[in-house]
Amino acid sequence: MMELEDHKQTLAGRRTEGPKAPRDPAEQRSGFFVLFETAIEATARPEGRPSQEIYLEGSYLTDKARFTGGVTDEQMLALLSSWSGFRQLVHSIGISVKTDSEQAEISFLLQNWGKTSKYESGTRLLIPCPVDGTEIILTLADISWSEDDAAPGKFAFEFSRAGELATATIIFYLNDGYKVPELTAELPVAFGSNEYRDMIGKSLVHPGNNKRLKTAIEKAVKGEDVTIAYIGGSITQGAGAKPIHTECYAYQSYVRFKELFGQDGGENIHFVKAGVGGTPSELGVIRYDRDILRDGAVTPDIVVVEFAVNDEGDETKGNCYESLILKILSAENQPAVILLFSVFMNDWNLQERLSPVGLHYNLPMVSVKDAVTGQFRLSKAEGNLISKRQFFYDIYHPTNEGHRVMADCLAFLFSETYKSLADREDIILDKPPVLGKDFANTRLLDRKNHAGAVIEAGGFTETDTELQMVEMDLNPFGTPEFPYNWMHTAASGQDSFKLTITSRNLILVFKDSGSPEFGKADIYVDGRLKLTADPHENNWTHCNPVILYQHEHSQEHVIEIRMAREDQDKCFTILGFGYNV
Repeated sequence: MMELEDHKQTLAGRRTEGPKAPRDPAEQRSGFFVLFETAIEATARPEGRPSQEIYLEGSYLTDKARFTGGVTDEQMLALLSSWSGFRQLVHSIGISVKTDSEQAEISFLLQNWGKTSKYESGTRLLIPCPVDGTEIILTLADISWSEDDAAPGKFAFEFSRAGELATATIIFYLNDGYKVPELTAELPVAFGSNEYRDMIGKSLVHPGNNKRLKTAIEKAVKGEDVTIAYIGGSITQGAGAKPIHTECYAYQSYVRFKELFGQDGGENIHFVKAGVGGTPSELGVIRYDRDILRDGAVTPDIVVVEFAVNDEGDETKGNCYESLILKILSAENQPAVILLFSVFMNDWNLQERLSPVGLHYNLPMVSVKDAVTGQFRLSKAEGNLISKRQFFYDIYHPTNEGHRVMADCLAFLFSETYKSLADREDIILDKPPVLGKDFANTRLLDRKNHAGAVIEAGGFTETDTELQMVEMDLNPFGTPEFPYNWMHTAASGQDSFKLTITSRNLILVFKDSGSPEFGKADIYVDGRLKLTADPHENNWTHCNPVILYQHEHSQEHVIEIRMAREDQDKCFTILGFGYNV
């Protein structure tokens, strides 16, 4: 790749133009990419214009500098964590955006987190961008920054319409005295090569009992209707794929299944996708009936379960995961279950914890981690097929290329199962669990479905409509999670929410939020304070499950939820509950 060049310096937001007459050569300034020709997509937001957001807090920015920009100097990486350090290191920011739509209107947002109020008191710059790939330069010394700036908060690209696509590049040009190694262009991924097929073959951790999966394949080949469903976290939702609904691994592997086994153009193969970002199987077991079965309207033949990078937040450390697997397997139509283990950029997942469940019930297991992490350590000369920079959109989510790898891993299982001899006996479910099955019969309780429970809403009478939005099935637009909720507002008063229910266990699901209008609520079980729920624990609009109690047998309990004393004039949303009778 050509050396980064310091373009003619301009005022913030002004387009870089070529010189009108020869001048002295411009100083060549070292720099690194934060984004490099990265696909971006306009996602509808509850407030403001559709946008693609890139968060920079925590290790997000340093990881981008390390893995996308190739920065290895730890002192330089440390400077990126504060605004004072950022100013010390970065001279200017180059932004270029390219889209095929001549009508597109795209602006670049830079927002710093503030010292006084994290989301409100820092500098916020919004700069219109050319959409033909022309670079604009933000020279930091030319901008009046707030004295309250604490740290880089986020970048965003704001669009005029949801669903619009573009390609963006962001470069940090460095101040004098700082240099980074030049990056070299990477060869395209050799999809379809023998070496690539060998890599994909390593993903098949365990073929498992194939009776159920072969039954579904045989139905498809005969032209009968077959539904393949996916449940998991943000990777299953499609995060990192652009456009999210057609380039995600779930849709791409469904397409492979149609191509392999579908009849009449694949019209007999149906697709259900229900990934929810940032949520573990603890929430998945609650929403399975609603989001996959659609309350009885859908009967899946194959269910892919992907929680290997989300279940660190599962309080039960695998009990909810195994419970979800048993919930699916126990259905009358005997669906096949495939366990899919995705991976983070640091080569981490929970495969070691979760794979014993698959072995216990002899289920097919596919590991993206096993396929890619070994070759990540190789150089191109040593046979590397896809780099981390090519596979990962950020430290958590795959690019389009990464999603394709995941889809190919599942397609390999499909084809290998089709070629194999059928197992005569079905899997055995009637045996002691490995991690637990206490939540296998979990039901959802919300404002719409609460038979058998007594509810006094108190001051929680409103319905929250600013909810976590997820792209379900083949829809490019977001569907609100837990729309039948109970919300306390500033005007609601101090009366508490009360639930009387008889159950073996109970999971509360409440809304996380980054809004300062939301406050904490105290949760009481039978008059005793169980916990104080803080909606700013994750600081983004998000569904947060927490276990309130767990017993071997059903017992009656009274749950009381009231705003914390210091937050009486704040909002709090009870999204719903999960319970087992």
